[in-house]
Amino acid sequence: MEPKIEEVASRIRSLREDLDISMQEMAQATGRSLSEYAAQESGEQDLSFTFLSKCAKRFGVDVVELLTGENPHLTGYSLIREGDGLSVKRRAGFEYLHKAPQFKNKLAEPFLVTMPYLPEEQDKSIHLSYHRGQEIDCIVSGHMRFAYEGHVEELGPGDVLMYDSGRGHGMIATGGEPCVFYAIVLKPQDIEIM
Repeated sequence: MEPKIEEVASRIRSLREDLDISMQEMAQATGRSLSEYAAQESGEQDLSFTFLSKCAKRFGVDVVELLTGENPHLTGYSLIREGDGLSVKRRAGFEYLHKAPQFKNKLAEPFLVTMPYLPEEQDKSIHLSYHRGQEIDCIVSGHMRFAYEGHVEELGPGDVLMYDSGRGHGMIATGGEPCVFYAIVLKPQDIEIM
């Protein structure tokens, strides 16, 4: 299942209106200008997982509720079979499968990520991202170049990386093929994903 941007944007708008929250307040909560927020709420712009996480936090709902319109309900365990999961778009070319969308009160967001190999990225500096918390990346297949502030690491199948994601980090696939990895984004109760 892949959520449609227009449907997700409509749920965000409806929740904001139901909770009587102004667009200006949501722009501040999501770290965007009013015009950027308006473009995302209207569905004119892609919705990043970071944006969705911040909206969900402000609304007091699980991000999966924004994506699907359904509230996660599993509390004991969740099983997602190979190839299944909730498809989430974050960056062009990247494929994310959320591997526990129906588990309630998650302390982590688990994704199976397929990162495309892009020849034009190979000789450029890697774009760095930031989100509070920690992340664990476990390489399943392919190779990755990981940049962390002033450090660069080359990773391959079986390698596991854990890092403070509040500091500058980024990655690209290397070796001429996509890199597939599990990304576990840890979000303790007092830390939000940015």
